[in-house]
Amino acid sequence: MPNELSPRLRKVLLSLKGGTIAVSGGVDSMTLSSFANLVLGPKGVRMVHAVSPAVPAAATIRVHEFAAREGWQLTEVDAGEFDDPGYRANPVDRCFYCKSNLYRTLHRLADGVIMSGTNCDDLNDYRPGLKAAAKRSVRHPYVEVGMVKADIRDLARKLGLETLAELPASPCLSSRIETGIRVEPELLSMIDEVETWIQATLRPRVVRCRIRDKGVIIEIDSETLNNLTTAKRQDIIGSVRAQIPQMMQLNISFSIYRRGSAFIGSNLTPAV
Repeated sequence: MPNELSPRLRKVLLSLKGGTIAVSGGVDSMTLSSFANLVLGPKGVRMVHAVSPAVPAAATIRVHEFAAREGWQLTEVDAGEFDDPGYRANPVDRCFYCKSNLYRTLHRLADGVIMSGTNCDDLNDYRPGLKAAAKRSVRHPYVEVGMVKADIRDLARKLGLETLAELPASPCLSSRIETGIRVEPELLSMIDEVETWIQATLRPRVVRCRIRDKGVIIEIDSETLNNLTTAKRQDIIGSVRAQIPQMMQLNISFSIYRRGSAFIGSNLTPAV
């Protein structure tokens, strides 16, 4: 099958003669990992997943499931970003500090090149993490062959990974915290709990639990939000507070999902 699918991507992977893929649990890096595992074999490529308070629990579970099912060579690491005061301060370029720690960790343990799931659509966003990648000579196979997000979803479908192909974008949990508010593990755990509960309860197309200076804003897609009466919104807020004690004293409101709405300080908006 890999000989027939995405021949240009296959050629790039073969030319690298193996390496290490940073796999976050999202559709891009997961699809790249699955395809590379078919092309290069488990002994030819290693997947590394950074376990962190900023990574949704569901993403780590997904990585474990795929690794077990497909026979990946998988390594888990702590990239150490929570020991970095630059990252914890949550500046505009927080992603630079995050990726710097990740790629430094991978560089210490990786044999061969380091690869990411960055695609051509990402090049149109504000992505300070790409600067960190450049410093460590990280390769971006999707970019090298001109693939965009839609191409990756199509490849996932052809690989028989339908669930992965339909997986909504879900950047790291730190992206939900307004720029300048310190990143704390307890906040990230709360965000993950809220989003998981809202997803299970309302089944929205997208949900973000934003931590803002004035409180918590639960952003969901317009269709789901428009179907919620005022009374239903209050019931949900009450349920969230009852289930997640940290939310008891916080002001909570609903809003329509806006891409990158927690990001402040640049004319460029990241995909969060």
